[in-house]
Amino acid sequence: MLAILLIVQTTLSIAFAILEAAALGFLGLGAQPPTPEWGAMLADSYKYFTSGAWWVFCFPGAAIMPSVLGFNLLGDGVRDARLGGG
Repeated sequence: MLAILLIVQTTLSIAFAILEAAALGFLGLGAQPPTPEWGAMLADSYKYFTSGAWWVFCFPGAAIMPSVLGFNLLGDGVRDARLGGG
């Protein structure tokens, strides 16, 4: 039972770490260029917003969302399957 709780906590922590890394990269406090980072990509995409290049900011955000959602759903699924959560 302790192992299941650790797995659930780990999956939720990974999701939170992805959000933290993206936020720090957006603020310019993450990895330095030329290292690719989703938050830095979002921060740099504001230049292209008015030119109609919507995909420049859409795809990094669309990569963050399913990654975080996937880890959250994985943790919830493990909890529900093993502990009968509700």
